[in-house]
Amino acid sequence: MLKALLTPEDILSGVLQGRRVTVAEALLLLERAELPDLAVAATAARDRHNDPGRASYVIDRNVNYTDVCNVYCTFCAFYHKPGDSRGYVLTREQLKQKAEETKGIGGTGFLLQGGVNPDLSWEYYLDLVRYLHQDLGIWVHGFSPVEIQMMAKLSGQSLRRTIADLREAGLGSIPGGGAEILVDRIRKKIAPLKGGREKWLEVMEAAHEEGVKTTGTMMFGITETLAERIEHLEALRDQQDRALARDNGGGYTAFAAWPFQSGHTPWEGKVPKPTDVEYLRTIAVARIFLDNFQHIQSSWVTMGRKTGQLALHYGCDDMGSLMLEENVVSAAGTCYSVNQDEMDRMIRAAGYEPWQRDNVYGQVTD
Repeated sequence: MLKALLTPEDILSGVLQGRRVTVAEALLLLERAELPDLAVAATAARDRHNDPGRASYVIDRNVNYTDVCNVYCTFCAFYHKPGDSRGYVLTREQLKQKAEETKGIGGTGFLLQGGVNPDLSWEYYLDLVRYLHQDLGIWVHGFSPVEIQMMAKLSGQSLRRTIADLREAGLGSIPGGGAEILVDRIRKKIAPLKGGREKWLEVMEAAHEEGVKTTGTMMFGITETLAERIEHLEALRDQQDRALARDNGGGYTAFAAWPFQSGHTPWEGKVPKPTDVEYLRTIAVARIFLDNFQHIQSSWVTMGRKTGQLALHYGCDDMGSLMLEENVVSAAGTCYSVNQDEMDRMIRAAGYEPWQRDNVYGQVTD
């Protein structure tokens, strides 16, 4: 129980002193804290983990190697069902062209995800990763947990062995796609075939046990309560505590959150679009609560450039990707992109010095 006199100001005073906030305190901040006060505390938390004067970005490409999927998430406007003639699987020539274009402008990797395509074999995935990493020289930040769950079934192996085989083939890190809200009530409503929160967390746990780095994500604004958003963050923080205790190189590198884009989905017109203020409040509380995450990404791709810049003053230290290619969010009607010069200008205009990173936050040098 919260003490009767506990206020958001009391909690944020503790945050400024480096104290970890509880679940109940985080909910109180999300519900009642003044936005400018959240900005101050989130920036202090950001600066404990990162250079206060710098903000990073990555030049990579979101590559959806297939759009065929049998999970049928109600919030997705991108996939085609198995057997639909409009579905695709990228050819090696198409992948090679995308890799050459990416490297040609200083890019380093692919954020590689697809649908859960029942027509692809386990060997296909190993060959895909080998080709991209070993033949084309691309860092593979690849596969959402639901895809890896499918691969484990195809391979007949444990999740850890499956991930180890993928890493041996060239997998560099694992993105946090498909987390949505890690609360079973919501997952059953929006993606009943994807599995409960434990299925998603199980893959991340196995990856961390294998020493593989991953990212954590949250898509909010799809009928969850504010308490359920904090429940989601708690699951990530607890898992990161375990990963850091292992000290084997595995764990979450960063957290990113974005609002649900309902365009061209069955949810269009049925859920309110989260506002800029709601986004900034959510990302600031995430920065404060996730005290064991080094990096927090700004979601300028869904929120637009100005709000993306403003997020750097609400706890974010990273502007994410230039988005050389993006198919899933744009299929729902939202699409922002920039080139490297524009990204540098965006970061400088927000008051920070830009630096280019790779997919696991190493410095990229010319």
